[in-house]
Amino acid sequence: MDDLAPAPNSAVEHGETGEPRVPHRLFALKDKDTFVVSDAFGDILGAGDGLFRDDTRILSRFRLLLGGHSPSLLSSALAQDNVFFTSNCTNSALPVPGASMGPPGVLHVERKRFLWEERLYERIAIVNYSRDPVIMPLTIEFDADFHDMFEVRGMKRTRRGTLAPPEIDGRQVRLAYEGLDGVRRTSVIAFSDAPGRLSARRAEFMVSINPEGRHQLYLEIGAEGELTPTRERFRGAAARARWEMRARNRLGARVHSSGRLFNEWLNKSRADIALLTTPMETGPYPYAGIPWFSTAFGRDAIITAWQILWIDPSLARGVLAYLAAHQAHEISAFRDSAPGKIMHETRKGEMPALGEVPFGRYYGGVDTTPLFVALAGAYAERTGDMALIDEIWPALKRAADWMEVFGDTDGDGLIDYKRGSDSGLANQGWKDSEDSVFHVNGRFPDGPIALVEVQGYAFAAYRALARFARLRGAEGAEDWEARAERLRRTVEDRFWMEAQGFYGMAIDGDGALCEVLGSNPGHLLFSGLPAPERARRVVKRLSSNAFASGWGVRTLAIGEARFNPMSYHNGSVWPHDTAVCAMGMSRYGEREDVVRLTAAMFETAAHFEMRLPELFCGFPRFPGEPPVAYPVACLPQAWAAGSVFMMLQACLGLQVHALERRIEIVDPHLPVGISRLNIEGLAVGDAKVDLLFELVGETVLVRATGADGVQVAIK
Repeated sequence: MDDLAPAPNSAVEHGETGEPRVPHRLFALKDKDTFVVSDAFGDILGAGDGLFRDDTRILSRFRLLLGGHSPSLLSSALAQDNVFFTSNCTNSALPVPGASMGPPGVLHVERKRFLWEERLYERIAIVNYSRDPVIMPLTIEFDADFHDMFEVRGMKRTRRGTLAPPEIDGRQVRLAYEGLDGVRRTSVIAFSDAPGRLSARRAEFMVSINPEGRHQLYLEIGAEGELTPTRERFRGAAARARWEMRARNRLGARVHSSGRLFNEWLNKSRADIALLTTPMETGPYPYAGIPWFSTAFGRDAIITAWQILWIDPSLARGVLAYLAAHQAHEISAFRDSAPGKIMHETRKGEMPALGEVPFGRYYGGVDTTPLFVALAGAYAERTGDMALIDEIWPALKRAADWMEVFGDTDGDGLIDYKRGSDSGLANQGWKDSEDSVFHVNGRFPDGPIALVEVQGYAFAAYRALARFARLRGAEGAEDWEARAERLRRTVEDRFWMEAQGFYGMAIDGDGALCEVLGSNPGHLLFSGLPAPERARRVVKRLSSNAFASGWGVRTLAIGEARFNPMSYHNGSVWPHDTAVCAMGMSRYGEREDVVRLTAAMFETAAHFEMRLPELFCGFPRFPGEPPVAYPVACLPQAWAAGSVFMMLQACLGLQVHALERRIEIVDPHLPVGISRLNIEGLAVGDAKVDLLFELVGETVLVRATGADGVQVAIK
C-alpha cells in the first residue's frame, strides 16, 4: 500500500428537511476495473463512497428519497457470493394532501444492485402493505464529480479539467468531464420509466401503488449507455454475473470442516478473493482491496497468491505472468524504477496520467522483486509447472540482477531502499507509512534502509534460483546457494539482538540497527532464514502479551517509542501479517502457537461478520468486548481474505511437492473446535487427491484417497 492516508468517511449527511443522517457501514461490489461503495441504504453521499471506474469517481451522489424523506433502514446485506447488494427499508412517513403526514412503516422498499461488465444495475421495488392506495413522490438525486482516486483520498489539486454541460434526454442524463490529460470521462444515468421531471442532478417520479400492489423502477449507470433499462436486461445481466462468480469460486481444491461458522469464514474469504480477482491478459490477478486499493499491486498480489497457493495455484500463475510482463526496464527516480525491478502499484486515473503522482506505474517497493522470485520458486515446487518458469526465466534473471546491482545500494550485502523522489514512498516495505521505521528512541533513520524481512525474502529468492538452475540444467546453482548463505550469515550477525532474543527491524544508512520490536521477524521465520534456536526465541516473543493482542499479532510491540494501537502500522493488527507470522511459526514446528493465533483470528472474523478487514486496532482483548475497527480499512481486502487459508495450512503442516509427486504432512493440528476437515480435489500434477483430517482423542489422523501415484508422507 502507499502511505497517503485515506480520508475517513466521518461526515454526517442531512436530508432536505434537516434531519441528521447517521453514518452506517459501507458495502462494496466490484467488476473488473469498476467498483461501487455505498452506505446501508444503498446511497452514495460523496465522502469516500461512489461508483468508480479506472480510478475515477463517475458517481459521487446517488440518493433515494420517498416523499422528500430518506426511508428508514430495516436491513442491508451482501449476498454470500458478493454478487448482490440488497437494502431493505420502509417509509418514514407518507405525504397526504391537506392532512398531516400518513403512517410510517406501510411501504417495503427493496433496493437490489449488482455490477456486470463494469455497469451498475439497480432495481427499486416498492410494495404497499397499507389498506389504502398510495400516491407518493419518489426522488433520485445523482451527481458525478469525476474526482481522481487520490483526490477522494484527500489530495488537493491546483487545477482540474472542465465539467461539460449535462445532456438530458427523456429517460437518461449524460454527465461528462474533460480532463487535463485530454481524456473525456462520462457517466450515464438511465431509468426504465420516464421521470415526471428530469434535471441535471435529480429525477422525480410520482408513484401510485394500490393496496398490496408493487411498483418497480430499473436503473443502469455506467460510462456509456444507450439502451433503456428493463426487467429483462436486469435479470439477464444478473444471471451472467452470478454464473461468472460461481465459476471463479470453483477453482482449486474445496475445503470443508465440521464447524459451521468456520465454514462460513472459509466461504466468505474465498468469495472475497473471487470478487477482487480481475481477469488480465496474462491471467487472473487479485486487486488489493476496496475502496482505496482496487488496482494491481505487486506485493499484495504475491502474498495473496502465496496464501492460497496450496489449494489454488492458478492465481499465482496469473500474478507471476502479469508482473513479469510489467517489469521495469529503465531508471526513473520519479517512479523509483530500475531495470529488473517488479512493480509496486499501477493506476489509471487522471492524476497519474499527468504525473501529478508517480503511481501510474510505480516501482517503490523494495520487497516486491525478491518476493516475485520467491513466489516463482514456491509455485514451481507446488505445481511442477516448469513451462511457466521457462517462460518467465528472463524476468527472473533480470529480477536477480536488480537484487545484486540496484537492490544493494551501499554494497554491504543487504537489500535496501531510499526513495528517488519526494513524491514517492518514504518507506518501501509492506509497512510503508512515513512513521513505520524508526530507532528505539523514535528517531527516523536516514537511508538507505535495509529491512530485516526483506533479507528473508531475498534469501528465499536466492534458494529458488539455485533450485531453478539445477532443474533447468543451467550453471550457477552453487553461486546462488552461496549468496543465500552469505545473506543468512549477515542477517544473523547484524540484526540479531541477543539481550532481547529478537531481530531488529532495520539497519539504517549509517549501519546502525533499529533495535525496535516489530512483527517483521515473523516474516523472517516464514522465509526459513533464522537458526532454529533463535527462531524459537522469536516465536516466544511474538506470542507474548507485548505482541499478542488476543485477536492477532500487533505490528509493533507495546512499549516501543511510536506504539499506538490506532495507528496504521505501529501497533495495529493486520490479518495477513498474523498469517505470515503463523506460517513462520509452523515452519519451525510451533503448531500450538499457530492454533492459538488461528483461534484468535477466527474469533476476530466472527465479530466482523466472517470478513476480515485490512487491519484493526491493536487494543488488548477484554472479556465480552469485540475487536476495535480501524475506521478506513479496506473491506474486502485480498490478503486479509487469504489469511485463513495460510493459517489453516500452517495448522495442518501441509506442503505439496508436485515435482516429486508427494504430499508432506508434518504434525497436523486442527483449529480449535474443529474435529473433521476435508480437502477435496487437491491437485498434485495431473492427480487429484482427497484428504480427511480427523481428531481422535488428542491425535489428528489423516486419510488420503485418490492418491494413485502420489506419495502422502505423514510425520
